[in-house]
Amino acid sequence: MSEMTATGTGPGTGPLPGAGPFDALRGQLLDAAAAFADTPDALSGILTGIVDDVDRALREKLEIFPVCHHSPASALAMARRLWEKQPKVIYLELCEDLRPLLTELRNCRLPVALQAFASETDGFPPDWTPLSVVAPITEASAEYQAIAYALDTPGVEIVPVDRSTDHVFQWEPRRAVPGDDGPRAEGEEEAEHEDASLHGDAVGLEIGDLRPRFAELEAHLLHHGKVRHWSEWWDQYVEQPLSGADYATYRQVMVLIGSLFRRLRPDDPERVRVDEDRERYMWTRMREHLAASGADPADCLYVCGAFHAASRVEQFGLASDAPPFEISPRTGTRWLYGLIPSSHSAIEAQFGLAPGSVSIAAATFGKAVKRTGVKPFRLQGQKGGSSGGGRAAATGRTAATATAAEQPVADRLSGFLTRPPALDGLDEAELLDWCVEIVRLARRNGYLASTADAIAVFETSILLAGMRNRARPTPYDFQDAAVTCIEKDTVPGRRDVRRLCEILLGGDRIGQVGYHALPPLARDVYDRLAPLGVNLDKRTIQRALLDLRADPHLEPCSRLLWMLRYLLPDRAVRPIMGERRLGERSIQESWDLDIGRNQRAIIELGYEGVTVEQVLEQRLRRAVYDPKATAATALAAVEDAILFLGSRRLADELGARAVELLSAERTVDDAPEVLRRIRRLLAYHRSAEPALPAWCEAFVTTGYAHYCTLLPTAFVDDDSGVRQVAAMLGFLFTLESLALSLGCDRAQLELAVRQSHPETPAKTALLWAAQTQLGVLHRDELRSRCDELLANPLIVPAVPEYLSGFMQALEPAPGLTPFVVELMSKAFARLPDPVLLPWLPSLITTLKRQGPELVPVLIREAGRTFPASLAALDAWTPPWSAAKTPQASPTALAPAASGPGSGPASGPVPELLAEHPATTDAVAALLGCAGEWQAVAQDVEAPFHREVAELLAHHPQTADAVGALLAPAR
Repeated sequence: MSEMTATGTGPGTGPLPGAGPFDALRGQLLDAAAAFADTPDALSGILTGIVDDVDRALREKLEIFPVCHHSPASALAMARRLWEKQPKVIYLELCEDLRPLLTELRNCRLPVALQAFASETDGFPPDWTPLSVVAPITEASAEYQAIAYALDTPGVEIVPVDRSTDHVFQWEPRRAVPGDDGPRAEGEEEAEHEDASLHGDAVGLEIGDLRPRFAELEAHLLHHGKVRHWSEWWDQYVEQPLSGADYATYRQVMVLIGSLFRRLRPDDPERVRVDEDRERYMWTRMREHLAASGADPADCLYVCGAFHAASRVEQFGLASDAPPFEISPRTGTRWLYGLIPSSHSAIEAQFGLAPGSVSIAAATFGKAVKRTGVKPFRLQGQKGGSSGGGRAAATGRTAATATAAEQPVADRLSGFLTRPPALDGLDEAELLDWCVEIVRLARRNGYLASTADAIAVFETSILLAGMRNRARPTPYDFQDAAVTCIEKDTVPGRRDVRRLCEILLGGDRIGQVGYHALPPLARDVYDRLAPLGVNLDKRTIQRALLDLRADPHLEPCSRLLWMLRYLLPDRAVRPIMGERRLGERSIQESWDLDIGRNQRAIIELGYEGVTVEQVLEQRLRRAVYDPKATAATALAAVEDAILFLGSRRLADELGARAVELLSAERTVDDAPEVLRRIRRLLAYHRSAEPALPAWCEAFVTTGYAHYCTLLPTAFVDDDSGVRQVAAMLGFLFTLESLALSLGCDRAQLELAVRQSHPETPAKTALLWAAQTQLGVLHRDELRSRCDELLANPLIVPAVPEYLSGFMQALEPAPGLTPFVVELMSKAFARLPDPVLLPWLPSLITTLKRQGPELVPVLIREAGRTFPASLAALDAWTPPWSAAKTPQASPTALAPAASGPGSGPASGPVPELLAEHPATTDAVAALLGCAGEWQAVAQDVEAPFHREVAELLAHHPQTADAVGALLAPAR
């Protein structure tokens, strides 16, 4: 804690004790240090150093205006001082490269945030990307008053002098993600609604960060102030007393607080270095501007945080002889700038403020403006907020507008520190209004509140204020009283009483960036969606109905909505009816549009390109050329390029990249995804084009050779699952005809299958299915192997794994579906309950997770195999259980009738089959069908088949032609 021993006698300090208007205060502080401190020297050094900091800041030739971020007292004092002084140059503690964005504030509804964004970096760690910096602006802030005055007053220049956004990250400690150790919101674990995340992961910049960095000091102030969080302490002991103070008192108090927090801070060399470098940077920039412009320092105003107003760096002050601070060059990172919507809750979450504190500050500012009569400045033509903002005229300086440095410095601190704040007579009426309104809101939201509750809240607010040594109840007292008196065990609606109090005291105001301040891409989106006839600025969900058959001119809107659906968060653009798949287009579509609440996402899209199509194309290329990209990723990009962009050139480029990625893969983890996507793409191109694209043919031939090479390894590799191996076999078998037509050799697949020697039951079943599909393993032999498994008590516990393998084999060999139904039926009939029952849940979950598309196939086959009625089930015999009988003479037999009770077959077809039984026997053996031959019935009455003879007699041309054709052979 070396900072706690500073006495204020370093470089750039003001007059020593005994030489200024603060002698009396300095003496009082020294006497207090001697009376109360165990080591009066250390405490006296701190106290006298604080007074010296105030004296030095007030004597500076360039008037310093100390502020606190989002402080209504600072905003009120700023408006009052601008009307009095009317400076010609305002130096603002803000990143210097954000200056061009200030002119766009008039097109926005506050609060909004100035943003600098970089998606690609040059000179920073790769894991920091994307880089984002935001500086939120609210109407009840001193910086907005200065900006509005400068932009609307002719001849006034505003100059941001703080480090650039590039230097923000240059000076950032090299940790994994910048901003991880930033403050969290006080009193609440997480924000209750999505508006608190409007800033995303951006690094926040505060114009006037004023909060104790010494945790013990903050805890001491909160404890003795009898408050819960820092925002409440600041409102009670700083905001309320300073709201009615004169300008001189305001400056001295703010510098005093800044000096106190500066001296009582932990010994953090890195943070001290950054703070002091920022102060050197700002003073260097101000000197450079004064030298270049020739402006009179008496006509300038330096707006900075109170913490920096008490600076002790050697460059402090225009009279300092210290050399200019050496500013390092910026990196090669390309920064993009814009405005994004902000909200009170987003500011609170970004900077660790108590929930509702910014809304309370805005309400306090409005009340103070009405009470004091000060006319705040407001940009002309700006949306929202109060109307009738001030506008200063360009006038010269007079004696009445002399700078504070030219006026004699008087001690205002002693009176302020010893004088209690006066009670505002309007507070009682305001408190009564709050109590009535909170009861009305509570009843509207389901609470059983009454007039008695309003009276209880009023009395409890006064009681709490008295217990906390407050002259009047504050919004925080009222909030605690309302929760105590109205809140019940459960919340009947969506909002609790604390949230209702926040709504009553101002609510969570949410800003909006105007159309003319949007980047080109965002304006293009708004223009192209205009035919839908919906208000995209509303922060409610808008329903858009598209009848593409009746209104074909809405087709571009539909295509844009699908692209936005792909690029934006899910909640921004959501289809209710309609879909977009390869080869299909919707006739009617229905959309829920929530673009108003997701304006920031659209604005950040504008940092990536000029049009949505350009951004989408860049993202697809970036995805396939990413070092972690896979063939499945590239195929998905090809499909998206066809769906959303309809670009054959881009699809061919991404498809060629997919071929490269597939040939370079050494694992088969993505084989199911690859198979699913290439099948869909092949089906699309076959139906939409006369020939397959070259990359599709190359992908099939490369994949055929690639998977044949990896198949033996995948069968024995523990990291390759059953589904992955089944997908490989599915690729090889289902695309085999196309691959062979393109020049592949089937011997590759046969050799790969012969070289495969799996060790697990599931993969063994897959191998048997592959061998059956190739014709290497006969169906009867496969059936006998499975029967042996069911008959072997040592292997019975592993039968479920074999079944899982066979079910996965339906992907490459769908002809095995009857056999899988047969095997499952035998397993259910023969497996003991201790084996069967534990396996059933895993079977169901496996089918649901890995093969949901296989379930309908099995169900349809089971429906064809099993009887349709319960009555027929008792007499039904499974086909695989029918006993085989010796085969009869083919000359006297015909195929057995399939229906129960049917007689012997007769006619020309049975006679033909009986005379030539070889074909029928071969087909039956291939399909595994057991049957017997029956004698062919002889039709005694029509031995020559009267129907056939009559047909030939009526139509003799065919018989004559056949006879003429066969005549030479005879």
